[in-house]
Amino acid sequence: MVREPEGFREFVTQRSPALLRTAWMLTGDAHTAEDLLQTALARAWPHWSRIHDQHPEAYVRRVMVRTNASWWSRRWRGERPTEDLARAAAGAGDRDVRPARPETDDPQRGIPDRLDLARALRALPVRQRQCVVLRHFEDLSVADTARAMGCSEGTVKSQTAKALASLRTAVEQEENVR
Repeated sequence: MVREPEGFREFVTQRSPALLRTAWMLTGDAHTAEDLLQTALARAWPHWSRIHDQHPEAYVRRVMVRTNASWWSRRWRGERPTEDLARAAAGAGDRDVRPARPETDDPQRGIPDRLDLARALRALPVRQRQCVVLRHFEDLSVADTARAMGCSEGTVKSQTAKALASLRTAVEQEENVR
């Protein structure tokens, strides 16, 4: 029987909710996010003795980013049944892994904006989405984002700028439609 590395279960218990939110923002799908997190944790397990005293969350996040990029480059971009689109827009899944909403008295307030943002994020190229998620949702520095993505700081800056410009355009177009 394989022995569990010390501290691994505690790390998973404490950090999984935050990592799952990151995975959801990277993938745009609750089920794929769960698969992505599980894959990243499975890859961290054999290296736990080396990484647990350093920055295990950064390691798992980096694995998620790279795995997501790998999955994205291989995925089929064919049709999706309309039911799936409606569920995806509603954030389907047994658990709500979407980013927490701001405190408000009106639970309906802000839902269209969050759905628009989620839709706009999913429309971004994968590298741009990774930059936005890591820089603005995870609040990582440019250097930490570059390390997580395995690219230069200049790439992070340029991809973030392009992504934010695309998101601004998407929001403006959405506002013109309303």
